[in-house]
Amino acid sequence: MEWFRRVLWMILVLHTASCYHKDHYYNNTIDPASLQLQEFRTEHPRPIGLLTISSGEPVEIRDTVTLNTEMFNRNFHPELTSHADRERIQERVVHAKGIGAYGYFEVTNDVSKYTKADVFNGVGKKTPLVGRFSTSIENLGGPELGRDLKGLSMKMYTREGNLDFLCLQPRVYFYRDPIMFAPLIRAFRRNPRTNLYDLTMVWDFISNRPQSLNAMLWLQSDVGIPNGYRKMNIFPAHTYEIYNKQGDRYYVKFNFISEQGQDNLTTIQAMAIAAQDQDYYSRDLYNAIAEKNYPAWRLEMDVMSLNDIKNIDYDPFDVTRLWKRGTYHTVEVGRVVINRRVENNFKDNEQAAYNPGNLVPGISGPQDYIFKARRIFYPDTQNYRLGVNHNKIEVNMPRYERTYNRDGVPPLRDNMKDAPNYYPNTFNGPVPYVDESRPKETLLILESQAEDLEPSNDFYHNVLEDDAHRQRVADNIASSLQNVVPSVLNNTLRVLTLTSADLGRRVTASLEALRAAAAKINPAERTRRIAQCIEMNLNPKY
Repeated sequence: MEWFRRVLWMILVLHTASCYHKDHYYNNTIDPASLQLQEFRTEHPRPIGLLTISSGEPVEIRDTVTLNTEMFNRNFHPELTSHADRERIQERVVHAKGIGAYGYFEVTNDVSKYTKADVFNGVGKKTPLVGRFSTSIENLGGPELGRDLKGLSMKMYTREGNLDFLCLQPRVYFYRDPIMFAPLIRAFRRNPRTNLYDLTMVWDFISNRPQSLNAMLWLQSDVGIPNGYRKMNIFPAHTYEIYNKQGDRYYVKFNFISEQGQDNLTTIQAMAIAAQDQDYYSRDLYNAIAEKNYPAWRLEMDVMSLNDIKNIDYDPFDVTRLWKRGTYHTVEVGRVVINRRVENNFKDNEQAAYNPGNLVPGISGPQDYIFKARRIFYPDTQNYRLGVNHNKIEVNMPRYERTYNRDGVPPLRDNMKDAPNYYPNTFNGPVPYVDESRPKETLLILESQAEDLEPSNDFYHNVLEDDAHRQRVADNIASSLQNVVPSVLNNTLRVLTLTSADLGRRVTASLEALRAAAAKINPAERTRRIAQCIEMNLNPKY
């Protein structure tokens, strides 16, 4: 009987293995992201082809091992390892971690009164796009649930060239002088000695450049930690100049409003989720698309005419402030729908290059100094990270392109074949066109260098809807100030109080309460209590 039991056991094992191999067993609790490899095997029940090296030479099975062989006499091993040594490209300086997806933009309203841009005209017209959702401060492998800027960059493949929008979840930007870019990101990144995030650096920068405070208050508010990429509203910070077929100019702010509804997480909720899944945002987006629960955003634009901007009492081009209520009207434009996952993360996400200077006829673009600098430095960083031919990488290619650029680091595509490589020429190379609608006058904007606390005061008192939200902002700020050195702390509290006496009072009181509580318990006990609080969020029995 012993042999019979062994044979029966082997039959059961083989049958189970066969069921697994044929994908007969499905666990309904497994999310789509975790089923990716199984989906591939289901789609390809046999190996997808014969293994080769990059030159196309087939790999013989004896060349897939190197022990006890003349290991460098075959190409497979040297090529495999050499490529692995070089498979990483430069990480993005900011927005390093992100997830890509494809979709489309659909026009839902006639806006020809405001712009001649083909992509925005023709109700029902659909334009394909690629998007990249990202955090801003974290490194490529970092967690997604921190209180930092979340963004969506999108590239619309229009018939008039690529149109790129680079959006963030706060409505305002951190600074209006482009020279502040490098100092800002360095203050928010790791300390060069400790290699740790250092809140003394952050608040030292902000207290010395209070124009950054408004955006910081947005981050410390409830919108600072959205409940996934799908449930956040997103905004290009700039005021765009657009024009219609008659050459009439309008000034607009684009708003992408989540059709899933805006939803946010508290700090404790974010900590509880991060304890289980640091890739929560990316997983949520991937699974939603896989389940055909396609996320969408409604595109609106806040509009002012040229005459309107001449008769208001604030700078509408200041990216650190909101437009004042009652000085503009809002028009619906269309919808962005994300409905297709990328086939390969590196090909379609890491190689994607988004440039706010990619505009189309009918959209002149912003006139502020931040945007003028971005026109220069976004292509510069992409030339460094991806090479001078980055727009010839498939994910970045426009529908139509004819240039006088040649050669350089691949990809080259057809390299313009045998066409003339200089302009002007008399040999029928590509020629420019005339846009008779394009405005002939240009605005010259003189931006104030004074630090203005009014936008931060307006956000605190008028945008935040109630005292409970104001208290949460104060508590979040106080929590971030606990380990800030006294000189920076005092300067920060002074700026907060100058912004709003109520804000300064609340932050001071909250900070004193935190310090009093910390004095009563040692660090180990404090950690235990935080862990217990997270456990209460994770464990259903609570």
